[in-house]
Amino acid sequence: MLIRLISFLCLVGLSQPAFAACAGTDLRATLTSAEQSRLDTILTDAPFAEGNHWRATRDGRTIHLIGTMHLPDPRLDAPVNRLQGLIESADILLLEMTDEDEAALQSRLVSDPALLMLPDTTLPELLSEDQWSAMSDALQARGMPPFMAARFQPWYVSMLLAMPPCASLTDLTAGGLDARLEDIAKQADVPRAALEDVETIFAAFADQPRDVQIDMMLSALVEPEVSEDLFATLLASYFDEAPAEGWAMSTLLAERFSPIPADKAAAIFATLEHQLLIKRNRAWIPVLLDASEQHTVVVAAFGAAHLPGRDGVLNLLQAEGFTLDRLPF
Repeated sequence: MLIRLISFLCLVGLSQPAFAACAGTDLRATLTSAEQSRLDTILTDAPFAEGNHWRATRDGRTIHLIGTMHLPDPRLDAPVNRLQGLIESADILLLEMTDEDEAALQSRLVSDPALLMLPDTTLPELLSEDQWSAMSDALQARGMPPFMAARFQPWYVSMLLAMPPCASLTDLTAGGLDARLEDIAKQADVPRAALEDVETIFAAFADQPRDVQIDMMLSALVEPEVSEDLFATLLASYFDEAPAEGWAMSTLLAERFSPIPADKAAAIFATLEHQLLIKRNRAWIPVLLDASEQHTVVVAAFGAAHLPGRDGVLNLLQAEGFTLDRLPF
């Protein structure tokens, strides 16, 4: 569960229907002229900016690439129905992590909770009194007692804060598109494998300097209604099959709403983009190529924000000689 929650930062966020108590507003129509100009420039420079389902072909081999969201929404029913036959007929399904990987991670966290804990200090000692007071209120609103969170790693607290207070734990534990496609594969006896080691995303956060982690945590400390609006905006981009727009909007809105200075917020997002998207995209290409050499039809399902851009999976595969075609999602 933890990895899939963390991974949503590379995706499009959570779903309105799954968050029955949430009432966010799509903020795309609220961009200033300067913000809209920046967005237009970003999207113009982003190859494969649109589309949640692409087919890459080379030498008679095919890789289907499906951009997912990791958390549930009833509107995923139609894409799941359309993709079911593809999954059932695939030679292998690649995912960011499999059910078995997730279970192993959960077991490890139970046996070694220190993975998420500060070893030598507490958050109240790292923050000013006002910052810890605001942090405590935000954590309490999400059902997390501040005394428990006081020992958490700052990067993990930023994950907790990224969830809007209106979300329930029940909502978060339901399966997203990844899980639903994996269920189809299991029922059809289609082999499954992970694109990366389960430790990868932990390292992406935990290896960051503590001051960067603290900035990451503080940047997530926005008003509850703003948090809901951010999710609604990202969700709208996902169902419009505009993953490049979703990530770019996250960048722009982080600078607009973050309580830390805009330049620091931009630096945090640049770090997230490099660690969570670019490095992982590049590491996945050899895995995809190896799978394609061993299987005629490969399906790879992962967070939608990994698809577009110059360092996106699609552009990297095109550089390897694959022909890309957008397919219905």
